[in-house]
Amino acid sequence: MNFMGIDIGTTSVKTAVFNETLEEKITLTADYTLDSHGDIVEFDSESYWTIVKGEIEKVKREMGIDALAVDTQCETLILTDADGNPVRPAIVWLDNRAVEEAEIIEKHFGHKKVYEVTGQPEITATWPACKLLWVKRNEPEVWAKTKKVFLLEDWILFKLTGRFISEKTLQSSTIYFDIHKAEWWQEMLDFIGVDKSMLPELHSSAKEVGEYEGIKVVTGAIDQIAGAIGAGVVKKGIVSEMTGTTMVIFMPSDTVPAYNEKSIVPCHYNFDDKYCLLSWTPTAGMALKWFKNALCENFSFRELDELAESVPAGSDGVTFLPYLCGSTMPKYNPAARGSFTGLTTEHHRGHFVRAVMESVTCMLKANLDYLGLDVEEIRAMGGGANSPLWCQMKADMTGKKLVTLKNKETACLGSAILAGVGVGAFESVEKAAEMIQLGRVYESKGTDYTECFERYQSYDKILNVTKGS
Repeated sequence: MNFMGIDIGTTSVKTAVFNETLEEKITLTADYTLDSHGDIVEFDSESYWTIVKGEIEKVKREMGIDALAVDTQCETLILTDADGNPVRPAIVWLDNRAVEEAEIIEKHFGHKKVYEVTGQPEITATWPACKLLWVKRNEPEVWAKTKKVFLLEDWILFKLTGRFISEKTLQSSTIYFDIHKAEWWQEMLDFIGVDKSMLPELHSSAKEVGEYEGIKVVTGAIDQIAGAIGAGVVKKGIVSEMTGTTMVIFMPSDTVPAYNEKSIVPCHYNFDDKYCLLSWTPTAGMALKWFKNALCENFSFRELDELAESVPAGSDGVTFLPYLCGSTMPKYNPAARGSFTGLTTEHHRGHFVRAVMESVTCMLKANLDYLGLDVEEIRAMGGGANSPLWCQMKADMTGKKLVTLKNKETACLGSAILAGVGVGAFESVEKAAEMIQLGRVYESKGTDYTECFERYQSYDKILNVTKGS
């Protein structure tokens, strides 16, 4: 049997097919460009389907597909009439027009109540509740025609099966989904003026819901959860960290943590009808890429690794704060900026490179400490996982085993696993995840980063200062 996972990202669609042993058979990528003007970010709704349909057709010419599942970002919004015809372009998750509506919702409900119902500690313009209120207030003629409210995965499922359905992980950040009861939050719907009839039927992940041209269609999960499944992060004690442009840390959880007004870590509904925490930072690999492009443009990343490896742990006192786009977790401060400190005439290029890499490693440890979870193993993803030096730093700094993965398209693999579970080919997600092929294993070699981490934290307290602190 062959299972297809379709990962619909912000500007590309990745499609991969795996067999019953999770061997990758084919991978495709289709890029597209958003219509972006300042805070307005949109895309033609039908074009999402045209791209996905085209990729499915390409694969079908090469091999048979037994089942498929789709993962997407959470907050991309598609509004249609009663027959499913779009009444305006899709409002992409990045769209930030609904700032005023977010303030209206925040003033009425407050952060604490929204978190205790939905798991979202912030109320931002990107959340679908805010976007829907914006459309209602600013496009009354569009709102009058709107009879169905889709998120992106819902839209593709509708196009595949003809059914108006959704899956629960996708709804976590709408802030009109109760993650405790796994149902719509009526009080929020009443406030923004959305009737339940406008929303899809809710299902759990990995449920067969229809068929498309002989292919069984199964509910998927949001992209971060699909990626975690594809990395084998399906039980407590194992977390994933992705060092790409940003850093994302994913952790399964049996419960929703109690509200903490100083925390902005969101809690999402997970594929297993439990929960998961997502911690992220706005810069990670971006910091090293910035340094390469600005000051080492003739060096490859491998050569940067070699420069950093020639310098001892701790970078001989050089510290970098990687806040090129502000800081989020553990400390939320959009005004924070990057900086090098501790420089002397004895320092050279290698010290700067290593300090950048160590700063991201310190950020990983700081976030794990902040979350306070019992972590036994870290699954490493993203471009940072390609650097043996960086991986070893993370193992030494955190004192945890760090494992890379052979398959890099973890979201597609996670969706394919959900498809297989949905049609009964795999006993469970957890059983299927046992077949995921791991890459290199990094154990702590005992390198002492205590002084390096303490120095990073001390500079953070001095330079990463929020207003009023």
